Amino acid sequence: MTISAKNGAVSPEEYQTLAAFRYQLRQFLHFSEEAAQQVGLTPQQHQALLTIKGFPERDYVTIGELAEWLQIKHHSAVGLVDRLVAQNLVTRETATEDRRQVYITLTAHGAALLSELTAVHKEEVRRIRSTLLELLERLK
Repeated sequence: MTISAKNGAVSPEEYQTLAAFRYQLRQFLHFSEEAAQQVGLTPQQHQALLTIKGFPERDYVTIGELAEWLQIKHHSAVGLVDRLVAQNLVTRETATEDRRQVYITLTAHGAALLSELTAVHKEEVRRIRSTLLELLERLK
């Protein structure tokens, strides 16, 4: 990733707005991390469950897709899935059309935990929505 500015000049107000926006994002992430830990998950495990359930147009992911969406290395995704399987949160299934592919799906237990976490996350997003929208509007 390269950094380049359109016009180069950044006002003090833009710095303040960007700082406030980043602070709001970090507060949300902190909330999310604590919520995951309260139900016995690591933040990364929560993110993995959300990725699987929220993957576009299907209810499973491959290890490669999970690694991409979580921005982790393939071998790290394998280890994460191993731990999720051990906790009965996901299952692995070999693809019938390409036996090299493995599909990762949520178990009923994984789906129940994710549903619980999603409910509190929706509440938190609703709570901070107006602040985020205001900050985004200021960055136009």
